[in-house]
Amino acid sequence: MKKLLIPTDFSDNAWNAIFNAVKLYAEMNCKIYILHAYEPDAMNKLGRKTQARLGVLYDSLARYSEQELEKVSSYLQEHHKNNKHQFETLSEKGTLLEVISGVASRLGIETVIMGTQGATGAKEIFLGSNTVKVLGQLKNYPILVIPSGYNIQRLQTAVLPTDYQEPLTNADLSPLIYLAANWSIDLHILYITDEGLYNEKQEDCKKLLAENLSSLRYSFEERKPISELWQDISGYCNETGAELLVLPRHKHTFFEKIIREAVVKKTAFHSKIPVLFLSAKD
Repeated sequence: MKKLLIPTDFSDNAWNAIFNAVKLYAEMNCKIYILHAYEPDAMNKLGRKTQARLGVLYDSLARYSEQELEKVSSYLQEHHKNNKHQFETLSEKGTLLEVISGVASRLGIETVIMGTQGATGAKEIFLGSNTVKVLGQLKNYPILVIPSGYNIQRLQTAVLPTDYQEPLTNADLSPLIYLAANWSIDLHILYITDEGLYNEKQEDCKKLLAENLSSLRYSFEERKPISELWQDISGYCNETGAELLVLPRHKHTFFEKIIREAVVKKTAFHSKIPVLFLSAKD
């Protein structure tokens, strides 16, 4: 049984992540943990009116957390009952990153699922949001990020960009393989290159990738760069009608190049479709 962790702050984006998760994993046996992290000093950061309203409604942040989680649990049991799914709610004291890290380790979580968060807009996946902190620190876990307003109807096509500079093992690919097997996904392995030439290391990484994906339908695709890397990837996803983007988190290579582009151009990293960030290498 797969163990999934979905942090929530009870916002629309968090609810959207839950709704999409139960549909994405509808045919899979899962234990789904819905987590809310609260900081005891958070009340001090709120305005007086907000403090007063919360004070009337709830005696403490802990009570508020438990009551809201109970609403989530009741709603899921009534509207998303699935014999293959078990739900459990968790109310934990501490910062979001501390709590997610502790819970994931303690419960043996296999994938963390998050909605987009942050003050700069719902389309932002990271840079200025809680999600970038989790992506940066929670490196040993796959993280599936669901864009605001996204409503999964099918999962037929996925895109996995790579530069073949780092090997992707079966363990690295397991969350993708699991989803692909249950949805019969066509996987496009995308290499954006000027030359189309492979050195020995790249040839080995490509061969390993083919071996580990042998149970799936996949194709190797090459495209010449047109613009920035992220824009080329996004354009290819639009062209193929992909419903899932899969990004390896390789150190000093592909993943960091995308981040660096976004930072330099002072733009957020956007995606209209869910992004599955594979676990990072040390």
